[in-house]
Amino acid sequence: MSSPVNDLLESNTGRIDARDKLLINCNQVDVNQLMPLKYHWAWEHYNNGCANHWMPTEVPMTKDIETWKSDKLTDDERLVIMRNLGFFATAESLVGNNLVLAIFRHVTNAECRQYLLRQAFEEAIHSHTFLYVVESLGLDEGEVFNMYREIPSIAAKDEFEMELTAEVLDPDFSTSTFEGCQALLKNLIGFYLIMEGIFFYSGFVMVLSFHRRNLMTGIGEQFQYILRDETIHLNFGLDLINGIKAENPELWTEQFQQEMIDRVRKSVELEIDYAKDCLPNGVMGLNGDLFREYVQYVADRRLERIGLPAQYGSSNPFPWMSETMDLAKEKNFFETRVTEYQSGAALSWDD
Repeated sequence: MSSPVNDLLESNTGRIDARDKLLINCNQVDVNQLMPLKYHWAWEHYNNGCANHWMPTEVPMTKDIETWKSDKLTDDERLVIMRNLGFFATAESLVGNNLVLAIFRHVTNAECRQYLLRQAFEEAIHSHTFLYVVESLGLDEGEVFNMYREIPSIAAKDEFEMELTAEVLDPDFSTSTFEGCQALLKNLIGFYLIMEGIFFYSGFVMVLSFHRRNLMTGIGEQFQYILRDETIHLNFGLDLINGIKAENPELWTEQFQQEMIDRVRKSVELEIDYAKDCLPNGVMGLNGDLFREYVQYVADRRLERIGLPAQYGSSNPFPWMSETMDLAKEKNFFETRVTEYQSGAALSWDD
């Protein structure tokens, strides 16, 4: 007697060959079987993510609370912190929703899905971080978590990304067509290369500039851990994009490449507007001109990683960011507070 279980057993009588695995449209292979691995880079990213596990509530906020309640910060410095909390608080949710509701459905490789599950958890940790900071400092939660609706520079960035999710979440969306595959690839470029690879980096520089001055060290420490996570997210996403390109070269048309360059150029302008909005008067030696140079520099590096030409030729005005990502010593939350935080193999961080 035929049944769904018997039909499944009959259609999967042969064992999976790693060579038959594909990143997308791999319906002929059982997506539930992790082994044998084909994309070892995906498993390496998963292990790197696990090695950097952390929780925001393990970071003490006492000094931050004292500083926030004191007169040590100027109004312009407070604006920088508030704007970045407001952007990141919602951006992490946008990324998480896109992962769970869109990307996971259409990336049909088991080891990549294993990493996506890890990343989704990390996005939840990041959202938890901003709730923890808001509660610790006694901030107006409505002000922070509604900035994506109320602050034009933040709203513009989020709207730019949400259109990509809307397209892939359409009930009729499928990667069985050429147009559908290109739409998924555009989504991956939009969320990994642009959102996590460009839109987050101005905020990292601003908040970690406080940390370098021994101000708001609790928030700074948490942003360091988020930066570590986002670096792995970015590297996984770029590997995934390049893998899909290699398996589906017909998608990488000259027209599509130009459209992606145009999207990146648009994102650069949105990010520069955001940086200027955070720094209307400049603080801590930071100003809008420096961020124009930095965002262009970062965008060039991202484009090169997926085989597209650099557009700007700008230099990096914040070389200390590379040092921050390469820093091996983190806090031990339970003992001496100076030890190796990541427990796996040595990691390399690409700025």
